[in-house]
Amino acid sequence: MAGMKKILTSALIGATLLPALAMAADAPAATFTPEQEARIGKIAADYLVAHPEVLLQASQKLQQIQQEQQASAATQAVIKNQAALTQDKNTPTYGPENGKVTVIEFFDYQCIYCSRLAPVMEQVIKENPQTRFAFKEWPIFGSRWETSLTAAKTGLQIYQQKGAEAYLTYHNGIYATGHNEGKLTAADVQPQAKKVNFDGKKAPDVEAVLESTNQLAQEIGLSGTPGVIVMPTTGATEATITVFPGLADKDSLDAAIKKAGGN
Repeated sequence: MAGMKKILTSALIGATLLPALAMAADAPAATFTPEQEARIGKIAADYLVAHPEVLLQASQKLQQIQQEQQASAATQAVIKNQAALTQDKNTPTYGPENGKVTVIEFFDYQCIYCSRLAPVMEQVIKENPQTRFAFKEWPIFGSRWETSLTAAKTGLQIYQQKGAEAYLTYHNGIYATGHNEGKLTAADVQPQAKKVNFDGKKAPDVEAVLESTNQLAQEIGLSGTPGVIVMPTTGATEATITVFPGLADKDSLDAAIKKAGGN
């Protein structure tokens, strides 16, 4: 029981009392004798044994604070890297060059959640002809599944060789196979590339583009795919940026586009 009280005492101090301590940071520090500290600890432990829901509430609040801090940090990183996100000429883009809003997606063709997002993004693209869409090929599963890297390279090469329409046809075609999580193979990639008359013999080197995207994703703080950022094409501020560090639904994307456009 003594061990349990010690654990609960630490939990109370760490999860429940820290906010109060932070608010009183400018106040004179209180000094307690060892006997007083022991008594306070016993009271705290006894209270938490009787009211364990307090720990759950504190944990939920702490998680909320951490999520808000992570979102704020990601937004600041986006502002710092605006040009790389919206103006990089080597990144496949679709939509008007002067589009007021840009939607940037970091993805891997082998990612099952990217595959689930693909039809949503396809619909969002169709319904927002004045919005620019940037496709950050980020094959994070390349070391596990070679086709992840092959498909990403082919997409970048198609964009440089054939342009935006061909790229989008290839991109949507890959996801339309429904193959992911290691099931996407060269037999899926080749027909999609052939469909847009891609000439592999004249394919440019895109290694530097992939490395640049990887560094950018890390700077922003993305930990996996998909990652979607919606922001003004130029002059983005914290109030106009939305970062989705994971799967996003259509309503949320639509709302983010309106926010970025000042609507």
